[in-house]
Amino acid sequence: MARGLIAALGGIDLGPVRVVSEMLSRDGKGDRQKQDQLMRAATAEKDRIALGRPPRLWITYHSYYKSPDLIGPALAEHWGIPYVQIESTRARKRLAGPYARFAAAAEAACDAADVIFYVTERDYLALERNLRPGQRLVGLRPFLNQEELPPFPDRKAVRARQQFLACAMFRPGDKFESYTALAAALTLVQSSDWCLTIVGDGPKRADVAAMYAGFGNRVRFTGALDPPSLAELYAGADLLLWPGVNEAYGMVYLEAQAHGCPVLAEDRPGVRDIVRDGGWLVTPDNAAAYAITIERLMKDADARIQAGRKGRARVAAEHLLPSARQTLKDGLDPLMRK
Repeated sequence: MARGLIAALGGIDLGPVRVVSEMLSRDGKGDRQKQDQLMRAATAEKDRIALGRPPRLWITYHSYYKSPDLIGPALAEHWGIPYVQIESTRARKRLAGPYARFAAAAEAACDAADVIFYVTERDYLALERNLRPGQRLVGLRPFLNQEELPPFPDRKAVRARQQFLACAMFRPGDKFESYTALAAALTLVQSSDWCLTIVGDGPKRADVAAMYAGFGNRVRFTGALDPPSLAELYAGADLLLWPGVNEAYGMVYLEAQAHGCPVLAEDRPGVRDIVRDGGWLVTPDNAAAYAITIERLMKDADARIQAGRKGRARVAAEHLLPSARQTLKDGLDPLMRK
């Protein structure tokens, strides 16, 4: 998403888009000592950057309570330039507890922004509740870093065995929980006329492999793949299976739909903003409901193909670089004219 934003911003006549700092401000454990260290490092980083030539505006991507923008607001004020955030979130409940200082910094950064581009309805609701006077909120749909869609694949309506696909990192937390949920659902699927290709790698690889060992040769692991190889799998799959536990929105859903591959996910905030015409949403944490939907879709090739076409059309219209550029331009133009 960050690389896509740089590509989109570079196409709207703002001039060169530069990444001016590689400082990592993230504290993933609520470690107050680490937060103190990061805040001191941020002060030094601000002093260093302030010596350079002022930009026309400052844009920060994804400031939140674990990784607040500790640099941008102060520099924007120092230079007297607009300050903009993209995909920022508010979590006021974190103002107490181990993340209190970082949460306060994230809230202050949100307050300082002239414009905040939000990407999900859930983010919008929290931002709107705490909107400061004069601040604007602009919806920016998640998008692929592509100018246009790949060719539409020739999908087969009838197969002896359904081709399912899952694609995500093997890491602890939400990704592992999604793999767990998917395995639980597949155990309940009565038909054995399916196979699942799992794309990914990471520290939980052995645990994920053990979890799916009982399915035998119906499940295969490819490891991490380059984009062309993954695109080939999207184009050949009948259905992307990914529950999406606590996904912010899930770029994998956009990637699949871009290739006409329909998706089956759980009905969760963020995910439902992406999976609309191009797939189906089921009740979260309900393996039986997920399994029943898999079995129903295995018998309805027409529904899968139709959803694939609709999802692809939606991605073309709303989730590629041209639409992102227009949204960013419309949101930033009033600031640049001041």
